[in-house]
Amino acid sequence: MGSWRDMDIEELEKQYSPSCWSHRMEKDVVIDAHVKTLTEGTQKARSVTQTLLNVAYGGRDGEKLDIYLPADMTTTFPVLIYIHGGYWQFLSKEESGFLAPPLVSKGVAVVAVDYDTAPKGDIDIMVDQVRRSVIFIIQQYSQISGIYLCGHSAGAHLVAMTLSTDWTKYEVTPDIKGAFLVSGIYDLLPIVKTYINGPLKMTDEDALRNSPIQHVDKVRHWSEKCEIIIVVGEHDPPEFHRQSEEYFEGLKNAGLCIHYEDVPDTDHFNVIEQLTEGDYLLTQASVLLRNEYLQAKSG
Repeated sequence: MGSWRDMDIEELEKQYSPSCWSHRMEKDVVIDAHVKTLTEGTQKARSVTQTLLNVAYGGRDGEKLDIYLPADMTTTFPVLIYIHGGYWQFLSKEESGFLAPPLVSKGVAVVAVDYDTAPKGDIDIMVDQVRRSVIFIIQQYSQISGIYLCGHSAGAHLVAMTLSTDWTKYEVTPDIKGAFLVSGIYDLLPIVKTYINGPLKMTDEDALRNSPIQHVDKVRHWSEKCEIIIVVGEHDPPEFHRQSEEYFEGLKNAGLCIHYEDVPDTDHFNVIEQLTEGDYLLTQASVLLRNEYLQAKSG
């Protein structure tokens, strides 16, 4: 496949429309089914775990998060912070707790973060909000043994931008031990040309400033001990594969601890939905079973 710059607008927009590539459902059905699955999973998670809902981490309307707590809070515990997708313009924490039960049962706290989606928030605002949500969490719990970040689609972009943070501006450096980037976008320039940019109103300058592929060196400066797993679904669009591979290569060449996973028989949606399942490969890779995952990869 040639460069995205050589595509006409129809092809470019298809490449950045994951619903067109699902192997399971028609494009008009798969997004609704995705939202339904995440919503029901989140409702179930709230019914079976101890939760703190609608916790404010800042003063803006969208600056809220939900915390799913393990039963034993008397000892140290890891925290997984989940950043939702939705092309920076829909979904919320109300659909983002679905992955909590198998992790909480292993002693992991899960945090689902909201941010001001477009048109209320722009890309710069969203990136700053996610960074501040991480700081908020580490300031709330002194017994955290490590932070793990997980983002899907646009959420993977926001996690990648969080990895490129100059933490000196925030007067604290979080102990981020792992990052889990699922079906993400790491170069925003192609988005500027598409219908997706309607609510976002990004300029080329905005896109470059907020493209993780432009900030690989910033990741290297502080997160050499952070293990990063870049994930793509077999039936993600080709452009998502290209972007994931290029970001992977950039981080690998920078000397970071980086792994790549192309998950068979998944599309852009069920590659994240299956995190409700304790024996799903990516659930095992996310936090506590990380060592087993890495041993399996090396073996």
